[in-house]
Amino acid sequence: METIERLSIIEELRRLMARYVRYADHQRWDDLANLFTPDGTFTPHKPDGTVWLRMNGRDEIAATVGAAGGPGVTLVHHLFSDEIDVDSATTAHGVFAMEDIVTRPEDAEVSETIPFRGMHGFGHYHARFVRADDIWRIAEIKQTRIRLDFTD
Repeated sequence: METIERLSIIEELRRLMARYVRYADHQRWDDLANLFTPDGTFTPHKPDGTVWLRMNGRDEIAATVGAAGGPGVTLVHHLFSDEIDVDSATTAHGVFAMEDIVTRPEDAEVSETIPFRGMHGFGHYHARFVRADDIWRIAEIKQTRIRLDFTD
């Protein structure tokens, strides 16, 4: 693969992940889910390395991540450094340093799935990408955490 082609793919994937965090911040859950392959997965982990939950497929991703949003909820996501490896013209993987802040209304219900009213998290997205029909999509994201700070 030529250097220009590899760099072009890396930029496309950076833009894909930028759309992912923008759609999350604006609570555009269906748009976010459509960045995934139909059978894509999203698995956030707790700081101790255990799985927080696992979402399979676009519908489940849209419904589950959407449960964290809603009226009065403010979401802020940042992506920092990235390490993207292009495996072929149709597959790639990467790691993206990330930070997220979720602020929920004071009267928001706290549950086992969403055990906070405020959260400030730090970690990494480990993503696998595939290209089909000339479009890059997310096949899998594992979100690992270094730190999660909760307020209630």
